[in-house]
Amino acid sequence: MDHMLRCVGSIPKLSFLLLLSLLLFSFVNAAFDLATIPFKDGFSPLFGDSNVVRSADGNGVQLLLDRYTGSGFISSNMYNYGFFSARIKLPSNYTAGLCVAFYTSNGDVFEKSHDELDFEFLGNIAGKPWRFQTNLYGNGSTSRGREERYRLWFDPTKEFHRYSILWTAKNVIFYVDEVPIREVLRSEKMGGDYPSKPMSLYATIWDASNWATSGGKYKVNYKYAPFVTQFKDLVLKGCSVDPIQEILDRQGCYEQHEDLEAQDYAAVTPMRRLAMRRFRQRYMYYSYCYDTLRYNVPPPECVIVPSEKQRFKETGRLRFGGSHRRQSRRKSRTTNTVADTDEGDM
Repeated sequence: MDHMLRCVGSIPKLSFLLLLSLLLFSFVNAAFDLATIPFKDGFSPLFGDSNVVRSADGNGVQLLLDRYTGSGFISSNMYNYGFFSARIKLPSNYTAGLCVAFYTSNGDVFEKSHDELDFEFLGNIAGKPWRFQTNLYGNGSTSRGREERYRLWFDPTKEFHRYSILWTAKNVIFYVDEVPIREVLRSEKMGGDYPSKPMSLYATIWDASNWATSGGKYKVNYKYAPFVTQFKDLVLKGCSVDPIQEILDRQGCYEQHEDLEAQDYAAVTPMRRLAMRRFRQRYMYYSYCYDTLRYNVPPPECVIVPSEKQRFKETGRLRFGGSHRRQSRRKSRTTNTVADTDEGDM
């Protein structure tokens, strides 16, 4: 490491700091020990069946959006806590208006009190990068969106990268590759806002022209269709349960919960916490925790970091510019969404 630092002594400060970030991420990126499953063993098409194309080896799937339909798949079972993961490659070129979602939910079973954990990838005009957001809902708390928005330190259209959601009774961690980008710790004050009912894993691609890119300014252009998102090396680790049981078989899940919480990815080590802090300093550009226009008092799970707070305006957006608006999404997954209107750095 010292030799590497000496070799870059003439690099400009900004490039040097970026290099340090990349080195830090590479040190954290020791691959998790994951058992993947073939698509047919854990999933089935959700909608747009003709646009759900399985790979020749059976270990992956492509989701297509064309002018007729989007597409999606769903896990065959619901899980009471778990680790959900896939390597994903996003469409390239003009992708404005697209939303590619990788998320857990139980909205089909608990329509008015559903839980949800989201990765949502938001397309862009040609030459501009994809952005993404994470979100958390518990017990139907869609009026209290907990979204954060970020950039990436790589081009997600060039190669596959792993995106993962850890969900236990204690915490939720969102990972990009092996870098934790967000952790939510369960607290008594959260009450039912912490997801606690069994959820399925979903993946979808759909037309979100009314909000996904610059608050709806740029729409899906079907001249570039079909838009293709690729998924492979899928992971489903958790306790499979019947969601309509009045009392969950917690004893039956006990050993699996213990095993889940003992995994390497279930805790944020000091090195990973440093990488998470670095990621959030450099790539997070909206956080609901600092959006005092929405929440006079930050929601109870928020940990206010002074150095982060200094970077954000009262809208929760970075101080270099941009604005904050709410948009409603189409389909049944109605939430409050922060419009991406920071056109100067879109």
